[in-house]
Amino acid sequence: MSDTRGPANRGLAAIRRPADLRGLDPAQLEHLAAEIRGFLIKAVSRTGGHLGPNLGVVELTIALHRVFDSPRDTLVWDTGHQAYVHKLLTGRHTGWDRLKKTGGLSGYPSRAESEHDVVESSHASSSLSWADGIARAEMLTGRDRHVVAVIGDGALTGGMAWEALNNIAAGADRNVVIVVNDNGRSYSPTIGGLADRLASLRLQPGYERMLEAGKHTLRGTPVVGPALYAGLHALKAGVKDAVSPQELFSDLGLKYFGPVDGHDIAAMESALSRAKRFGGPVIVHAVTRKGNGYPPAENDEAEQMHSPAAFDPETGAPTGKPSTGWTDVFAQEMVELGHRRTDVVAITAAMLGPVGLEPFARAHPDRCIDTGIAEQHALTAAAGLARGGMHPVVALYSTFLNRAFDQLMMDVGLHREAVTLVLDRSGVTGSDGPSHNGMWDLSILGVVPGMRVAAPRDEPTLREELAEALAVADGPTALRYPKGSVITSIPALRRIGGAGDAGVDVLHEPSDGRSSVLMVCVGAFGELGVAAARRLEQQGVDVTVVDPRWVLPVPRALHDLAREHDLVVTVSDCGTHGGFGSALSDALRGDEIDVRQRDLALPQTYLEHGSRDDVLARTGLTAQDVARRVTEWAAAAVPGVAATVGTRVEYPEQSR
Repeated sequence: MSDTRGPANRGLAAIRRPADLRGLDPAQLEHLAAEIRGFLIKAVSRTGGHLGPNLGVVELTIALHRVFDSPRDTLVWDTGHQAYVHKLLTGRHTGWDRLKKTGGLSGYPSRAESEHDVVESSHASSSLSWADGIARAEMLTGRDRHVVAVIGDGALTGGMAWEALNNIAAGADRNVVIVVNDNGRSYSPTIGGLADRLASLRLQPGYERMLEAGKHTLRGTPVVGPALYAGLHALKAGVKDAVSPQELFSDLGLKYFGPVDGHDIAAMESALSRAKRFGGPVIVHAVTRKGNGYPPAENDEAEQMHSPAAFDPETGAPTGKPSTGWTDVFAQEMVELGHRRTDVVAITAAMLGPVGLEPFARAHPDRCIDTGIAEQHALTAAAGLARGGMHPVVALYSTFLNRAFDQLMMDVGLHREAVTLVLDRSGVTGSDGPSHNGMWDLSILGVVPGMRVAAPRDEPTLREELAEALAVADGPTALRYPKGSVITSIPALRRIGGAGDAGVDVLHEPSDGRSSVLMVCVGAFGELGVAAARRLEQQGVDVTVVDPRWVLPVPRALHDLAREHDLVVTVSDCGTHGGFGSALSDALRGDEIDVRQRDLALPQTYLEHGSRDDVLARTGLTAQDVARRVTEWAAAAVPGVAATVGTRVEYPEQSR
């Protein structure tokens, strides 16, 4: 009996697994694509999330799941923020009201959510290496399966992608399908030579149609037809080489299909089906439009609503209360520094807007460099700029510094070049999950000899410490600050520092200046430390709270302060292994200062997604939790404290 159900009742609610897509007719598929767009706009408008990239891959993702058999065939997304449609088509219809929040769906693929999700990391340019490895495993174990990597043109600017392509091309018998999702953008417009080639191809959509029409005519011409067609085919290859990335793919030994309209389900299915049948590595070049089908995103020239906060679904306008972020303060200060110093050059890796360098680029366009997704190149190019007499400022998300560790160590550090790193979203970012938390940076930076690291606690110290970093001419420096609204001001009572020290700020101390506990709070945790100290005062525990300002190397002033106290407690938003607590402990031992020390930091694990406040609460980094732990430690370490307070104190929950 034939299925007479129409598009309206064969919609998203009926799609529980990819196989449910295969019985839909073209009209039903069109209706489904529109329904998915509406669903995503409504869901993301409430929570915020990666909207633009997902609106651009609706038809592409439907076609993928109609042609390939996930999870038997493996799908890898690069980057994973474009996998929302994939989540819906693999049965995840609930949890969107808490997208990227505790208990809700991850904003990236998640093995815990579905067997259809394989690669969770959201760092770009890695999908092709994953695909190569998985395809090799399938071949070695005798499994006839396909591996599909969906990679954006922005991610193709990363060198790792080309290392993988070189290896994939060597395996002519491996079933690897590479779908290049070419929307001309990463966060912002894709830059570089590859981007120019892809753009040229997008601007000439007729040449494939011309060839296709011509070959039928010429092949039908007696005697000379086949020869003429062969000549035209050679000409076509030459034209493609002139205006497209054909030589980058075909000359590697990779079959190339494209360009294909990524918003035409039938065209995408046709190209993907041919790629599936080919029996070797294939590139399918899909041209898409980020934000497609939602006018506010299409008209957002800067980012196509790449990752908006909550917004009005009718207008696209943000609904949250505007606030000044750490990134905003850095952006303002960089422009001013650029006016004052002609040697200051800004560098970023495809993150011009997110790290706050767009104002600098407008004010000083000849001194702003976007390398594409190429952190390794960015660091070594910065070393070269410093060698040439400039002072480069490399602004990255903290988590992406991981990608350039060798260049930091052996190009910048070894040569003691005056390069300043600005690490945005250090510590807990929260909502983007484990691969975006910037909790590893101090562990990495602490390995580099001669590295100096500052952690501003508020707006004035961010401005102050950035200027101090740019004044350093004999080696690398770094600033790290968190995501979110900047703390307006946490005034210092006084600054302590000896010769050669940048100074340690005292933020809180007893009225008589005498305390038994020294609390050393890194960066924005200065605010938390002061709040905890006020709680502790109520329990009879006297605490001095200090902000070291420059956390690496450990300031000499902290050595002197530690000698004067019975207990030292560090509070930092980095991992426990190789973090600030470890650095201070090593420094005090080296100076033969025997003082009890306890460290409060992030556990050395991959932290699940949730709001920043939720993650900090889960890890015990709130004023209430810190006060409780310090009370317990002080009772054991400080003479007389145990008689004053119990070893466990209950604080009112509402005052957290």
